[in-house]
Amino acid sequence: MRQFEGSIPIYHQSLDFDALCREFPPADRYASDTHLWSPDRIHAEQNRRFIAQMDRAWEIPFYQSLWGEAGIERADIRGLEDIDRLPTFSVHDLREALAQTPPWGSLVGLDPLVDAPLPLVFQTSGGTTGLPRPMLYSPRDREVMNILMGRRFYLQGVRPFDLVLVSLALGLTNAGLLAREGLWKYTGAVPIMAGTGAQTPTRRQIELIRGWNVQVICGSPAYYRYMANVAQSEMDFDVRESSVKKIITWLGGESREELESLWNADVYDGYGTNELGTVAAECAEKSGLHVFEDAFHVEILDRQSGTPAASGEPGVLHVTTLFKHLAPMIRFNTNDMFSFHAGDCNCGCKGKRLTGMAGRADNMIKLRGISVFPEAIGELLKAMGDTNGEFVCIVERSATGQDEMQVLFESTASEDARELHAVHAAERLREGVGLKVQATAQPVGSLASITRIDTSTKVVRLVDKRKQDK
Repeated sequence: MRQFEGSIPIYHQSLDFDALCREFPPADRYASDTHLWSPDRIHAEQNRRFIAQMDRAWEIPFYQSLWGEAGIERADIRGLEDIDRLPTFSVHDLREALAQTPPWGSLVGLDPLVDAPLPLVFQTSGGTTGLPRPMLYSPRDREVMNILMGRRFYLQGVRPFDLVLVSLALGLTNAGLLAREGLWKYTGAVPIMAGTGAQTPTRRQIELIRGWNVQVICGSPAYYRYMANVAQSEMDFDVRESSVKKIITWLGGESREELESLWNADVYDGYGTNELGTVAAECAEKSGLHVFEDAFHVEILDRQSGTPAASGEPGVLHVTTLFKHLAPMIRFNTNDMFSFHAGDCNCGCKGKRLTGMAGRADNMIKLRGISVFPEAIGELLKAMGDTNGEFVCIVERSATGQDEMQVLFESTASEDARELHAVHAAERLREGVGLKVQATAQPVGSLASITRIDTSTKVVRLVDKRKQDK
């Protein structure tokens, strides 16, 4: 451990907050100005910030190694027009970098043994196996991320004094605490930090919503569907009669219409990651996710070739940050599938918009030669009726060496009718995805121990036992 003598770093002294807010305008200032910039102005500002981000990235061992192995030299990248010459990287590369000098890794441009101290925030991904993936944020990194989160809430109608119940994990993972910081620092709204059902039981969260007349809730769609079912079945309360008018969430392939009908509230989508913060968010028009282009440059690349996906076609989202100091992310492969939304939004924004997330590239499985996304399985089951939307796909290799999928789903049908319900589900899935799968109808609430819907922000929809057997 380093022996340090000197002044302790103070957070508010580590940043020029007024200058930062001019560079990245918060909430209402963003909506009335930067949000409405022309494509040419956006590109010019992006290019300037990209060059600065590249200068910082060249100082970091991770990129020195990554780009050096690819034969890239500083003079090769003059601006965004050359970005496709840079190699992409993913979480697999991050894990390798972290393994070298945990928890700092070679991506974080700070050496605690020699560099001057500064206030740091430590958060992690929501990984479900092994140690979660950590990330460190400098004051600049964190405050820009807070501003972006505040922008998202503002675009989606959150205003000062609104009570916002946040049902996101409040531990190592980033989303819950980032939501809190964005809300209280940059919207004037009041965050009520309930956390997941493991931190504040679901029944208690329903009581808080009712007792305090909460107007906005923020969490995963699967959890709020679960909460509505608990309210109805255990408390004889229809959440459509609650004070909730807005649900701020990350749909990730879930049905907006179902959740809006269940709660009689507007549902707003957004997208972000632990390493990046909030990349894009819908406005009141609900017509695509607006990319915060003063903070990010985004590309959608074909999953196989790595070249730009055809117009309107889905591909893998790659993101380059334009603001980070400690760990710039240059052409980061998110593994999330999106396409670009065509045309301009009625809100007046002419910048890039993303369609709703189509699934995760690394969550797609090949089963007997057919590509299957668990999200598509869920949509087919919901369309059948007599289900509450809860399901999990289990893939394993049989004794004969053939890959098989079993789909467990929660059925609201009577116990006597579940077997027939499962038969119908298997037939519907065969028609929808072109594969014979085994479907099993389960009682309501029985899958929570597998999906972790009531304890985790990341709901488990796929268990691939083929990987566990290796």
